[in-house]
Amino acid sequence: QVQLVESGGGSVQAGGSLRLSCAASGRTFTSYFIGWFRQAPGKEREFAAAMTWSGGRTLYADSVKGRFAISRDNAKNTVYLQMNSLKPEDTAVYFCAAGIMNGIGAGQQRYNYWGQGTQVTVSS
Repeated sequence: QVQLVESGGGSVQAGGSLRLSCAASGRTFTSYFIGWFRQAPGKEREFAAAMTWSGGRTLYADSVKGRFAISRDNAKNTVYLQMNSLKPEDTAVYFCAAGIMNGIGAGQQRYNYWGQGTQVTVSS
């Protein structure tokens, strides 16, 4: 059974940085792609970033491009989301998700497994 556990959320002032972690277990993930999504209060969950586990391809939402960076540590089976220059509008619960079918993308339907989420709050 695939398990994804996020950590690293917290409260930070605008302009600050946080690094989220997504620890993956239960499978060999070399054929998977991993995505980060976020859901702000009262809004729908939206795509933030994704990468193939091999690291050969990454995707970013326009709203985070240039500020967020997705990476992974194969030895730890962990994917990271480095978030810099944070803005109040980045406040949300952040989820990581894993998929294997239909290729890497921003659509939530591509992802089969989801973590429980970690809260990120950015104050102005």
